[in-house]
Amino acid sequence: MTDRVLVLNLGSSSLKYRLLDGATGVAEATGSVERIGEDSATLMHSVGGHDHTEERHVTDFEDALRSALDAFDRHGPAIDRDDLAAVGHRVVHGGDLFAEPVVVDDRLLDTVEDLVPLAPLHNPANLEGLRVALRLFPDVPQVAVFDTAFHQTMPEHAYTYAVPVAWREKHRIRRYGFHGTSYAFVSRRAAELLDRPVEDTNLVVLHLGNGASAAAVRGGRSVDTSMGLTPLEGLVMGTRSGDLDPAIHGHLHRELGWSLEEIDRALYRESGLLGLAGANDFREVTQRRAAGDEAATLAFDVYAYRVRKYVGAYYAALGELDAVVFTGGVGQHSAVLRAAALDGLSRLGIVMDAQRNEARSFDARFVSADGSDVAVLVVPTDEEWEIARQALAVVRGAQ
Repeated sequence: MTDRVLVLNLGSSSLKYRLLDGATGVAEATGSVERIGEDSATLMHSVGGHDHTEERHVTDFEDALRSALDAFDRHGPAIDRDDLAAVGHRVVHGGDLFAEPVVVDDRLLDTVEDLVPLAPLHNPANLEGLRVALRLFPDVPQVAVFDTAFHQTMPEHAYTYAVPVAWREKHRIRRYGFHGTSYAFVSRRAAELLDRPVEDTNLVVLHLGNGASAAAVRGGRSVDTSMGLTPLEGLVMGTRSGDLDPAIHGHLHRELGWSLEEIDRALYRESGLLGLAGANDFREVTQRRAAGDEAATLAFDVYAYRVRKYVGAYYAALGELDAVVFTGGVGQHSAVLRAAALDGLSRLGIVMDAQRNEARSFDARFVSADGSDVAVLVVPTDEEWEIARQALAVVRGAQ
């Protein structure tokens, strides 16, 4: 019986894929198709330590997936449809309807389509990916894994906004949270490092990348998270503002005559690090800060301060804390950010070890000082493996 899972992640104009063993996480191949629908798309297929890159015209998502399958045929490994346990799909928004991965069928497709108003930038592409894969793999089980599912364990007082009841009941206005697949993987891996059952851990997990969020995780279950109805709320991100006064929309509309679309575009694509420093790459911001650039220094300080505030808030929400866990590209690789974000928290039992923190490593590890009451961990995330693991569990449970 095979454990092979093909994981698909479709964005608005891209396809990322990985073929891996859902039980062990060992990848056989990985790749992407970028700039779908443009004059020229880039296909990258990696297998056996070799990268194969080509430019080709890719008209739509079905053409993109067929191009990826062609790369498997030409460069390997061969994909026999009978040798796939499942195709696992990342779906961004499941609303309050999905707390677990789900086998894809017509009813599921209809439900994901109904949820498009909650994620108009992401769910349409995810939906098309589901439909295309069903056509190309009609005899292989398809499993949808939702980014929001992990946070469905939040208590009502944590996910409820103080807005009129009609907004909440009719229009589904509430906090949903995102990055849930990453949180599921990282929380379990952190518990392993702590050498205790995940059910017996209290964690603040910081998923820091171009998109960034924080979560309070008690016993492997989310009790609060920084992103809300959309991925805009919370921490400062590469191009997104994070938390801000909601009255800013009305102020900009009245004072500048901006439309809601213009304001949304600015907050999603022109804010965050980009708005503060003119660069959304945290590495560039850090380098410019080290060289004395004032805008980069401010951007770094705002970013780190926002992270530190959420650590304190979620420590309070949990009541007790076993570890602060850093993941994501920034969280994993920026020692200077980790140190700045946790600076001054020794009275809370959080003490970093500078040498451990600055040591370069791609492994999950402790970076806290010996004897620190609260561990500080760096745990690389693996969302594709988590999707494959969950898809495999669904398929095995259905057999």
